[in-house]
Amino acid sequence: MPKVNVYAIYSLWLREMIRFFRLKSRVFGSLAPPFFFLAFLGFGFRSAAMPAIPEGVDYISFLAPGIIGMTLLFSSTFGGLSMLWDREFGFLREIMVAPVSRLSIVIGRTAGGVTTAVMQGLIILVPGMVMGLEISGLGGFLLSLVFMVLIATTFNSLGLAFASRMKDMSGFSLIMNFMVFPLFLLSGALFPISNLPTWLRSLSYLDPLTYGVDGLRGSLVGVSAFPPALDLAILAVCSAGALGLGAYLFEKSDVE
Repeated sequence: MPKVNVYAIYSLWLREMIRFFRLKSRVFGSLAPPFFFLAFLGFGFRSAAMPAIPEGVDYISFLAPGIIGMTLLFSSTFGGLSMLWDREFGFLREIMVAPVSRLSIVIGRTAGGVTTAVMQGLIILVPGMVMGLEISGLGGFLLSLVFMVLIATTFNSLGLAFASRMKDMSGFSLIMNFMVFPLFLLSGALFPISNLPTWLRSLSYLDPLTYGVDGLRGSLVGVSAFPPALDLAILAVCSAGALGLGAYLFEKSDVE
């Protein structure tokens, strides 16, 4: 097994943090769409009777965990784009010829992407609480952090896996858009998946984000379609599998 270099992991994580806080336009651009989704859909459908929403839960409380999941999905998946930028400008070549294992590079980049994605998810949580989301308690909030980390790890690793096999940034964006929107819409972020026809519901069960959103909803609001332990177990398996796939494909990738 390749040796893990803690200093290399920390350096790559710190680089992602610095980039995140320096690029204020990137932060604003990534947070504006989820905020508008939450505000317009939340208030627009707040008084509407939507089937299968648990009794006593208003639509904003139901929607807010889904929008947090959406934020994590988009910010994590497109984290692979930064790898293509690094490839384009030569930084990736420099770190790959350094005397550290590629596994350390994968862990460092993933840790940075996960941290920034979770931070954005927490930022979206604030307007959700202002609009009416009532968190079930401190334990539920801490459990939601676990689900955020697992969601971000899953999709950041998938973004890294795709970026490892591609060299064209525009092609990567097209493929990611083709992938993330079905994942988002099938996850039950906007409406209960029980409202979907049977064949679409079957696809929802294959979507890792379904269990992430359901876990966030169960931990933050106290209602979920599946047992929280099942959500946690499935998402943990998906996270580990995606991380392993991303590490494997990155190990096999080359830098020109």
